[in-house]
Order: sequence, then C-alpha cells, then structure tokens
Amino acid sequence: MSIQQIREEVVKCTKCELCRTRTNAVPGKGNPRAKIVFIGEAPGRTEDAKGEPFVGSAGKKLSDALAKNGIARDSVYITNVVKCRPPNNRVPNESERAACHAYLDSELDIIQPEIICVLGNTASNSVLGQGEITKNRGKIIEKNGRKYFLTFHPAAIIYNQELASIFESDIAALAGLIQK
Repeated sequence: MSIQQIREEVVKCTKCELCRTRTNAVPGKGNPRAKIVFIGEAPGRTEDAKGEPFVGSAGKKLSDALAKNGIARDSVYITNVVKCRPPNNRVPNESERAACHAYLDSELDIIQPEIICVLGNTASNSVLGQGEITKNRGKIIEKNGRKYFLTFHPAAIIYNQELASIFESDIAALAGLIQK
C-alpha cells in the first residue's frame, strides 16, 4: 500500500457515521519520507471545506512554529487520528477513532518517521492511551518501537495565548531532536 492508496481510501470511506456529515474527508498530507509526522485530533471547519489537514487557524500556528525552527512544512507529514470532521467540532468518539485507526497505522508504517509529534490530549489518548499533555509535553515516549514527542494542539494556543511560547519551545526542541 502507498500513501496515495490510503488517500484514495480515506476520500471514499464510509466506515463510520462521520461520512454522512462531512463535506470532505481529510487524508494526511506531506512528505511520504518525512522524518517527522504530526498527528492531530480531527479536521476542523476549514479542513473539512478544503479536504486538507491543518489549513485553518491552528494549521497557521503550526506552520509558523515550524518555519521559526527551520522546518519546511512540505518536509513533514501531517495527519489526524480521525479523517472526517465531527459535527460541531466535538471530540471524536471511540467508534470513530477505531474506524480510522488502520489508516493512521498504515501512514506510519509506510513513512517510518524518526519521530511522531502528537498534538493534544485527544490524539495522545488515541495513539498512546494517555491524555495528560500538560504533564508529558516536551517529552519523548517510546511505544512499539516508535518515538513519540508530545505537545499541545496548536488550537489550544488560539484559546490560551500563555501556551504559545511553550508550544514554540516544544517545536524548537523537536527540531533539535531531528537535527541530531
């Protein structure tokens, strides 16, 4: 399987109820040989409209932090736990997360990144079975032979400006890990 094949499957997916309320499915996007994969929770309104991950205001925060640290956005791969926007931007439920799980696993298996940056509590809970981002942010967690780096979801910065400098320092630390 290839990243393109996963994209094609995601776009036509009907595995859960979210297919009924989405405008567009939102497959991952980026470099299929990326050293870093970013995983968020689920697409938001702008992502649902455009069919691309992290293209709204949270995506701008992520892009800005990457650029400040010399990481080209097109050098990384960006995806979500859930590939369709939940109604009213609610947190995806267990069955929705489970329906998309194979897509995320396939993306990671194909890309084989050096490090996976998990953005926020929902993604952390889905991927690692723990949600305590505040306690674990900025840290590496190893699981099943993969290295995960945890930080806040960039949307959190929009609602709490005090997190902006922490998020930026986490992305700087992540950039440092890749350059080693």
